[in-house]
Order: sequence, then C-alpha cells, then structure tokens
Amino acid sequence: MTRALLLLRLGLCLALALGAAPAVAAQLKPLAPRPAAALDLPLVDGGRANLADLRGRVVLVNFWATWCPPCREEMPSMERLAQRLANRPFTILAPNAGETPDQVRAFLAQQPLSFAIPMDANSERMKAWRVFVLPTSFLVDKQGRIRYGLTGSIEWDEPAAVAIVESLLAE
Repeated sequence: MTRALLLLRLGLCLALALGAAPAVAAQLKPLAPRPAAALDLPLVDGGRANLADLRGRVVLVNFWATWCPPCREEMPSMERLAQRLANRPFTILAPNAGETPDQVRAFLAQQPLSFAIPMDANSERMKAWRVFVLPTSFLVDKQGRIRYGLTGSIEWDEPAAVAIVESLLAE
C-alpha cells in the first residue's frame, strides 16, 4: 500500500471517528417557534406519555434506538441533565423508534434511566415530527412550541446545553 493511500485511509478513519463524537451545544439550533406535533405513546413499562399533558414544563424530546451508537452515547448525559433539573419544570421524553419493549428493557438493564421512554413501535410519531436521522432531539418550551432542534448526539449536561435549557425555563 502506498503511503498516500495509507494516509488517505487514516484520514478517513479519523474523520469518521470525529463525526461520531457527540456534538457541542452550539449545534443545538434555534428554530422558529412552532407547535410541537402530537406525542401520545405507551411507555416501555406501562402507562402513557402525552406531551400535551406537559404544558408548563420545558421538554427535551429525543428520538433514539438501542442499535444507534450515538443515541446510546448521549443517554448518560441526558440522565445527568434529568437529575440536575429534577426539581425544576423540566421533563425528558425519549421515544424509542421502531423497537420492541424487550429490546429497550435489555438496554435499560445496562443503562438505567429515570426519564420516560415512550414506544413509537411503528415510527409514526417520528415521521410526524419529521425525524429522518437518529438521534434527533427537540427542546419544547412551556407553551408546547418547538424552540431548538438537533440532529446527532450531544453532551446534554455540558454548560452551553444547560444554559439553553435554563433560558427556556426562565421564560
């Protein structure tokens, strides 16, 4: 193998590795406020989650799947954010896209999470929210409007991300 080809392959591997790393909060983009689509789904362990019932709270909606490495990577930071804001009007809904409850429970056995995991078994809600890539996240304000969006993973408990959530909580 020529040195140029070897360097090209190493560069490609490095680019792929860097692209798989969690995004910085700067990639959490402000959006023109628009009403969030309906999100009323069964929870992985019973009950239901309905976004409409969460008016008055800031909600992080994170579409994900257990087979998605970036999705799995950002879950611990989401859990830390949930714990940090536990006594505030903040909720995380993490709809799982297209998997079975057993698949999600197996993941949760390895990575316990305190926030709600709705089951979007047929990915119908994912489509209604115009999600085409996992993970995709939205921050919904207290009035039920989507205010920020992100395609890809992020460290949700880094200061810049927390500041964005705090700004929505202060409104």
